[in-house]
This record gives sequence, structure tokens and C-alpha cells, in this order.
Amino acid sequence: MKLQFISFAATFIVLASCSRSGNDTPDVLPDAEPIKLRSALVPKIETDNSFAFDLFKRLYSPEELSNTFVSPLSVSMALSMTLNGAAGETRREMESALKVDGFTAAEINEYCKTLREALLQVDPSTRFSIANSIWTRRGFAVEQTFKNLNRESFAAEIKEADFDNPATLTQINKWCADNTGNKIPAILEAINPDAVMYLINAVYFKAIWKSKFDKQRTLDGVFKGEDGGNQNVKMMRQMQQFGYNSDETAAWITMPYGNGAFSMTVILPHEGKTLNQLVDGLDNQSFKIDDAGLAEVNLQLPRFKTECEYRLEDVLPEMGMRLAFTDKADFSGINQNAEIFISKVIHKTFASIDEEGSEAAAVTAVEMGLTSAGPNDSQPVDFIVNKPFIFMIRENSTGVILFMGAMKKIAE
Repeated sequence: MKLQFISFAATFIVLASCSRSGNDTPDVLPDAEPIKLRSALVPKIETDNSFAFDLFKRLYSPEELSNTFVSPLSVSMALSMTLNGAAGETRREMESALKVDGFTAAEINEYCKTLREALLQVDPSTRFSIANSIWTRRGFAVEQTFKNLNRESFAAEIKEADFDNPATLTQINKWCADNTGNKIPAILEAINPDAVMYLINAVYFKAIWKSKFDKQRTLDGVFKGEDGGNQNVKMMRQMQQFGYNSDETAAWITMPYGNGAFSMTVILPHEGKTLNQLVDGLDNQSFKIDDAGLAEVNLQLPRFKTECEYRLEDVLPEMGMRLAFTDKADFSGINQNAEIFISKVIHKTFASIDEEGSEAAAVTAVEMGLTSAGPNDSQPVDFIVNKPFIFMIRENSTGVILFMGAMKKIAE
């Protein structure tokens, strides 16, 4: 399947905020400005999306009837912080899994800093935050260079805490809740007695549609789930111009938020095609850059919510990150004397789509432990989302994927 989206690239910019509240939306929104990257960093957008597709396809299960929803941005940010402490073959494997083995350490950090800061500024109507924190066990020494890199590039809060005190668990989970609009109230059930560090990323996104749905037009509808059964759903409706395209496998539309900096793309398989076939066709080669073209679309989209939780200790080694999870791991950039490894990677997500817009959140926690072992505009296009589909929330000027999901069933 060939998916074609708009993207732009250019030069370097640094902006100074760490969150965008979106509480005081101006009456007239400024046009979205493209995010600008130094030319040497532009290719990393493609590697980011390559990592996104790889991660998504490995977490998606053709056999299970559950939804899949991930934030590749959150996972890559948490692992990129961890990468600053990796050395030798452990680092090389992590770079390969993250698809960044063609970039220097300085370029990876610069890209993360630039993207993080710019994403927070591109749409004043969107409430968007990216927060990072590193929690270390009291008494566990951490290399100053590691701290400095993550403070500078990721604006990471670094906190030393008593991991044996139950209050620390409460503090970590409260940090996650505070940085996800309370949509992910906890990331940890307990602190592992062998844990010496947690590296945590939290992403929160709340945006209004550029063209909102009229709630009075939301009517009862039917969604045919992956199991073949029919679900009664609330189907939102509007006739509007959206970016639209199709190929032999699927059709897709792009629905902008706010000032157009962010958008959600919905990908719907054609009759006779399955969601599994759609997912199989998603890769970085099929994600081509092109103007899909505007079409008048008769859109029907179900209102929905989804929440997911993943443990990535099996998935990431399959992507090439093996040594990091073993007693052979080299994280001497964190502590030169202690033998530490990645013991857990936990990823939790939330999404809610309604008439007003979208809300999405994700938290990724890396636990470090001591080793002990184009259509015709004149004809409206029907786009009726009444069966399983894929959706992505992206920043448009770069095309970088913030969130990505496959909906096999609908829940409100």
C-alpha cells in the first residue's frame, strides 16, 4: 500500500518553552509555521517514522481482537535518554533498533531537543506537553555527563529518591498523572527492589478539530468489529473538504486540528481487504511524501476511546536491542562501576476522539536494574468508518508520528 502525505524540511530553530497550555486560544489562529531542522538532521524524520512503523507492527496482533495504540514519540524519547548512558555494542544495538545508527550522539540529542521544543509551539490552540524525568535510587552514583546531556537535550528533571519508601512510588505516579492531564494516573505498580533508575517520558496532546463535528448530527450507527459482530456506536457526521486519497488497498483522509500544524489521518481498508493486510503494508517505504489533494468528503466517524498498556522487554530485543536487557549490557555512561541493565520498559497510552477534537496521552518508563543475573472535487466522497481502521496523529510539516492506532472495536 502506498500512503502519501505532505511534508516539508528546512533549517534549525530553537524555542524556549517546555509545554503549550492551549487554555487561552486566540480568536484568530496564526497560520502554522513549518518546523525547521538543520539540514543534517532532516533525514532523522524518516528514521523516526521507520521506528514508528516497526514498533507498531510488532505490537499489533493479527490474532487478538484488542485495539493497538502507541506513541512512538514517547518510546523513542525515553530510549534516547537511556542511549546517552549506553556504550560499546550495547549502544550500537540500541542505535540500530531506534534506526539512528547513521547519526552521531550529538546529532541525536540535537534533533530530540529541537523537535521537542518546536512541537510545543506550532499551534497555540493545542494543549501539548512533552515531559522527561529521571529518578535514581538514593546513594546510586550517576555520571555527571549523563545528567547534563539529558537536562540539556530533554529538559529532564533528575530526582534522587528513597526507592524503599512507598512515598516515592506515589511521587513517580503523580508525576505521570500531572504530565498527562490525569489520563495515565500511574505507570508503576511497585518499585522493583533491584531497580536503581527510572527514565520516564510523558506526552500529552489535546487539540480541537479545524472543522468540528456538530453534536446534533451525531446519530446512532453500527460498527462491524474485527470479530464480525456489530456494535452500536455514536457516529459523528460532517460534509467537509479534507485531504483524500486511495489506492488498491485502502482510502484515507487527513483531518487537521487548530491551525493545521497537527492532523489525524484515518486509513480505511477497501471492501475485500482486511486490517491485517493494511498493517502489513505499513512501512517507511510506503509512507511517501505527496499532496493527497482536497476532496469534498461525506464523513462518518465513530466517537471512541481506547487505552492500552505494553511491556516492551520482548519487542525491543526483536528489533535488535538485545544486550541492553542482559547482564552483558554496557551502561558505563550512567555508572562506570555498577553493572546495570534494562529490566523493564513499560508503555501506557490513552486516546479519546469526539466532536470537539482529540485527546491523547502516553507514558514510557525504562527501568534500570543491577545485574544479578487525488480525486474529482465536484463529486463528494463517502468515507464511512464503520469497520476496523488505522489512525495516526502527526505533525504535518515534518510528518513525524506522535500517536498511532488500529481500532478493531469501539468503546466510548
